[in-house]
Amino acid sequence: MNDTTLAKTLNILKELIGFDTVALTPNLDLINYAEKYLSDLGARIILTHSSDGERANLFASFGPEMDGGIVLSGHSDVVPVNAADWVTPPFQADQRDDCIFGRGTADMKGFIACVLAMAPWFASLDLIKPLHIALTFDEEDGFHGAPILLEDLREKNIKPDAVIIGEPTGLEAIAAHKGCYEYATTIKGLNGHSSEPEKAVNAVQYAARFISRLMELTSEMTSRAPHDSPYQPPSTTMSVGTIHGGQARCVVAEHCKFDWEMRPIQRSDAIYVHEQLSAFSDELLSEMKEIHPEASIETERVCEVDGLEYEENSPALSLMATLLEKSDFDVVSYGTEAGLYQAAGMPAVVWGPGDIEVAHKPDEFVKISDLETCLSVLERLGQEVLTKTD
Repeated sequence: MNDTTLAKTLNILKELIGFDTVALTPNLDLINYAEKYLSDLGARIILTHSSDGERANLFASFGPEMDGGIVLSGHSDVVPVNAADWVTPPFQADQRDDCIFGRGTADMKGFIACVLAMAPWFASLDLIKPLHIALTFDEEDGFHGAPILLEDLREKNIKPDAVIIGEPTGLEAIAAHKGCYEYATTIKGLNGHSSEPEKAVNAVQYAARFISRLMELTSEMTSRAPHDSPYQPPSTTMSVGTIHGGQARCVVAEHCKFDWEMRPIQRSDAIYVHEQLSAFSDELLSEMKEIHPEASIETERVCEVDGLEYEENSPALSLMATLLEKSDFDVVSYGTEAGLYQAAGMPAVVWGPGDIEVAHKPDEFVKISDLETCLSVLERLGQEVLTKTD
């Protein structure tokens, strides 16, 4: 890795930050940019799209058309911003000392910029196995893009040996993480005058009872955690993110919707939570229907992405041990697309530049020194894995 490659990485990162790719909004400008850049280098390109055609995944391949190879994967979307909270415009890269600031710098356009900057070098190598680059959409809001990409790879019988998910891990290799289950619950009651609430069904109040039960279950999860749980916190957690309902203080609320999530460390926890919530919902609904037979409680599954399970003999972990020249691996509580790849039969590991502590926050940044290290590791990937015969 030389100064020219680093300069190219910074220029590409500035371009990527300039694309406003907030989850659930179009990302085609970024994907078109990457597609042209990679196809000009001779990459084979596969695009898959969202149902409305406004968002796309990109899967680019260099080297021989054969089984195996390595995937370098990143999500193209970022979380929403409140520009007033930022020192500099969030979608305009700003360099200060050793840091590049901007939405997505750490999570995870810094990694993508490194991969794209190294692509001309990968394209010039006499690869003995494929090098794949995957860019997905809507990871930050339901993991909508990756399943579409993975189904397409399954249909095309493309089976990589290992996947590196370039999330901001502080350049530490992550061997396992919790799952990410997301839901939206809607409660429909009956409106009425607040002076006679007994003649109506208050959806907000029933939502409060549902949420209270959810928090009770969160407490119960602490006793279900394995004694040797490696996670922090060690147990499955639940959290309510948003709640909307009602129309005025003097009107009994007929509608309430809230978004919530669960981060299971084991599938049995998720099963238990759903059984308990189902039984409790039946109790609430029975009360509601005594006054309003059309009352309802419905929970939509936004996504259920299992965690990345630790596999001692994982080819992905062996790969990272080679690239990092160490075999120390960590676990984290946040979720990534690694669990999806693993479930699809593709061993995965999470590793990338940047710090998760600054992701999703104002003035997000990535250190230039982290990008330099990432470039060096990618160079080792080309020299010691993709071109070296056993």
